[in-house]
Amino acid sequence: MTEQDKGKWGIAHIYSSDNNTIIHITDITGAETISRISGGMITDRDKDKGAPFPAMKAARRAAEEARDKGLTGVDLKIRGQGGHKKSTPGQGAQSAIRALVRAGMKIGRIEDATPIPHDSTRKKGGRRGRRV
Repeated sequence: MTEQDKGKWGIAHIYSSDNNTIIHITDITGAETISRISGGMITDRDKDKGAPFPAMKAARRAAEEARDKGLTGVDLKIRGQGGHKKSTPGQGAQSAIRALVRAGMKIGRIEDATPIPHDSTRKKGGRRGRRV
C-alpha cells in the first residue's frame, strides 16, 4: 500500500504571476472545486497581490478549507504565465508550497503546468514595439 492510498488526495493548482497568486484545490479528477483562494482576497493593496506573504496566507487558508473537507494530501501543479511572457512562476509560488506543507498537507507529485507555445502568438505593442 503506497502513501497516496492512505487518506483522501486532491490536486492543488497554483498559478503565480507578478500580479497575483491563485491557489485552487480540486478533487483528484480536477472536476470538483474544494477551495479557491487568491492573494487579492487576502490583501487590500493591489501592489501586494503577487507578493510572497499574501500567497502564503492564501495557501494556508486553502489548506485549512481542504482539511475541513477531508483532504490529507495534494499533488501540485505549478503554473506561470507562459505564452510569449515569462515562463517562470511568480514570487508567490514557492511560499505557497511551503505554506501548504506547514499547514499539514502531504505533497505527492510536483508538476510544471506552464503553457509552452509551439509557434508563439504575436506580442503586444505593435510592429514598432512599445514607444516610451
